[in-house]
Amino acid sequence: MTTPPAASSPPDADLAPPTLAQVLEVVQELWPRELAESWDAVGPVAGRGEASVRSILWAVDPVQTVADEAVARGVDLVVTHHPLLLRGASSVAALGHGAAAKGRLLHTLIEHRVGLVAAHTNADSAVGGVSDVLARAVGVSVELAPLVPAAGADGAEGIGRVGELTEETTLAAFARTVHAALPATAGGVRVAGDPAQRVRRVAVCGGAGDSLFDAVRAADADVYVTADLRHHPASEARETAALTDGRPALVDVSHWASESLWLEHGARALGDALRARGLHADSLFSDHRSDPWDFLVGGAPDDERSRP
Repeated sequence: MTTPPAASSPPDADLAPPTLAQVLEVVQELWPRELAESWDAVGPVAGRGEASVRSILWAVDPVQTVADEAVARGVDLVVTHHPLLLRGASSVAALGHGAAAKGRLLHTLIEHRVGLVAAHTNADSAVGGVSDVLARAVGVSVELAPLVPAAGADGAEGIGRVGELTEETTLAAFARTVHAALPATAGGVRVAGDPAQRVRRVAVCGGAGDSLFDAVRAADADVYVTADLRHHPASEARETAALTDGRPALVDVSHWASESLWLEHGARALGDALRARGLHADSLFSDHRSDPWDFLVGGAPDDERSRP
């Protein structure tokens, strides 16, 4: 008896494109709006629900260069990590000052029938989200858990992540691993701590994370990897660490770089979920690096850094 061949999935080219409304259903399934912080502005910013989405451009920031790129590449939707309208705006007119830049960007997208959706702290908090991806990229793979569990969630969701490296290493070696894992930026990677300090338990938070120092200390982390560390919170954290055993050391990276790693994972998750529904949209990734810094001038030599 001949065994019939196993059924195979149709190629992507044979699948129908989703509507924007169908994409938003999947976004809600993967990165529920309920996981977003109360101050956040996630979800659709522009677009009609019935519009066909044949291709999606993924980017960290909704900036004009990304909008222009979306038009030039002929995509139907832009998915960004950061929201465009996080802070209040009384006008989105593409003229004058104030919100003029946001207005110009929205006009560019709407006039070319390109939608815009943001997945921000909901994508930070979800399993497989921004901090999960960052943690695994820098070698954290043992007992990964949220730094701040989401209220009412199953314990695996929340802001930041903490876990362990498979092997203990030095702070200097770990910092080199972080540098190699992230896309290069002008600011590089800044480190506070003894280069020879032993590290194994690592806390991370993609994006700005200097509000989480209490959670990092409570998690007993040897080192904390995050972005946008301001002088006073970082200084206070180092002074507090000096009262005990010097932990946690700090590794400060580019905000953009810390979150950019998630884009491919997010696109893959969205593509798989659409395919399970018999739908397909091409995923493209922005060529624009929206890290705001262009170049770095110098840096104090080691002997200068140690001066009082």
